[in-house]
Amino acid sequence: MNSFYSHGKLLLSAEYMVLKGARALAVPCKLGQSLSFEEDSGTILKWNSLDKTGRSWFNAEFSIIDFSLIKTNNLEIAKRLNSILIAIRKQNKEFIKVSGGEVITRLEFNIEWGLGTSSTLIANLSKWAGVNPYILLDETFRGSGYDIACASAGKPLFYTRGINTPKVESCDFNPTFKSALYFVYLNQKKNSREAVEEFMQKEIKKKDIVKINELSSQMAGAKSLKNFDRVLKEHESFVGQLMSIQPIKEKQFKDFSGEIKSLGAWGGDFILATGDSNTPEYFSAKGFPTVFGYDELIL
Repeated sequence: MNSFYSHGKLLLSAEYMVLKGARALAVPCKLGQSLSFEEDSGTILKWNSLDKTGRSWFNAEFSIIDFSLIKTNNLEIAKRLNSILIAIRKQNKEFIKVSGGEVITRLEFNIEWGLGTSSTLIANLSKWAGVNPYILLDETFRGSGYDIACASAGKPLFYTRGINTPKVESCDFNPTFKSALYFVYLNQKKNSREAVEEFMQKEIKKKDIVKINELSSQMAGAKSLKNFDRVLKEHESFVGQLMSIQPIKEKQFKDFSGEIKSLGAWGGDFILATGDSNTPEYFSAKGFPTVFGYDELIL
């Protein structure tokens, strides 16, 4: 049996802008997804995806000859998986060519959380097939690739997009004030593919990328919560103006005493909030009970 594992991710800085070559600060999560493959002598690739409770949320069968779909419980996901398998075979012509078997994937986080269901899958499949995960991502889900970098990372990193080979730099982001950092799930999943396509139509100036690069460095190097808060506020304001979107704190949490920053595509998934031991209670009272402390979620 072949087994592979990849970490989930969160993007702390340079959302949207990372797509245009800005340097982003990203962190791998303690939660991830595994993939195992048990070979048999048949010509069918069976697929079973399990959620964090062990319940099957997707299953399918494909012919190993051309990955044509035989049966599934979700046609949309099966079509996307079919395109991924075909893209893998473009890079590795021998991938599952001789005999079939069963793939089982296991998520450690809620599929709605946006922590990297797709990126951990791409990373695991790439490890298994021995192909370039960044090329595979570009041919399937698109995106910047920071999530692929996080999938195999052991600590926070700086990520700069490149053609086929991005620049990934290890980062010593381990703030003394991390007990004041909370990750809050907003109860809605954002379709990152749509957000990516929309943003790529925008024209971004070089000075805007330089500004985001500076904020990423300042965020990673902040020595106090006060400095960190200042960077978060400036980053939110800057991206808000750039995207013509109202920052989440102004829109939903005006009475919150700390700072709040959107993570990834604005309007969904997680936010980063700075506060104290009362912070989880504040968000729970607002209808957002899924709150993680930094050390609970980040590797």
